[in-house]
Amino acid sequence: MANDRLRTTLAASGYTEGALASELGLDSKSVQRWVTRDITPRRSTAYAAAKLLGVAASWLWPKLNEDARNASKSEIVTLYPRRADTPNHLWRDLLANAQDEIWLFANASLFLPEENPESIDILARKAEQGATVRIMMGDPDSSEMALRGVEERLYDAIPARIRMALTYYAPLVGIDGVAFRLHRASLYNSIFRYDDHMLVNQHIYGTYGYLAPILHLRRLEGADFFDTYVRSFERVWESSCPIEDSDFWQQRQVSTGTGRSVS
Repeated sequence: MANDRLRTTLAASGYTEGALASELGLDSKSVQRWVTRDITPRRSTAYAAAKLLGVAASWLWPKLNEDARNASKSEIVTLYPRRADTPNHLWRDLLANAQDEIWLFANASLFLPEENPESIDILARKAEQGATVRIMMGDPDSSEMALRGVEERLYDAIPARIRMALTYYAPLVGIDGVAFRLHRASLYNSIFRYDDHMLVNQHIYGTYGYLAPILHLRRLEGADFFDTYVRSFERVWESSCPIEDSDFWQQRQVSTGTGRSVS
């Protein structure tokens, strides 16, 4: 069966099968099969082709939507009812095995160094070995973190926990390969990425973080579940502030004698 949508789109766009194949770095017979035999290309190739043709990939190849839904379900490794139920070794093993991307996004992430004291040294070593380490924690001086304390019924404890956590993480500030920022976002989920694995703490209003569920994902080609959280992380990252520029860090530098007071 031919793919008439692709055939007519090609004709309207002015592309020949050969010209489109050349733009995509493919053999012309590959594009010919897409047209004459209704073959669906790989997801990344399909999106690249659709962008060149100026239409939606899912309109040219409806099967992409079904494939993405099935693949996204397969990205779920497991679900823990509470963060407290996750094996402690899982956090340690994922961190130790990560090579390229390590992202930590939460308000405090205090449980990580408390339960795995070696994690700070591991993060520093991973950055030294070439991994990209990106850390986002809540700004303890912000009204948003004070509100989070009210919502979790911890009140002043949330800003206090963030300050305590920042004491643990402070040695990572300024290390090559470590980007450290403070955010003021409403924390819907804490996101911990270790290369193609991700642990997502799904927060619940009025419930402590350690009692909220943890979703363990593993990234798969053609799926979108994992990447949904990647996009969320990136959105918050754009609006966050480098820790070195924050009032908290400036005050800390003064109090520890490593900075200058400002009149």
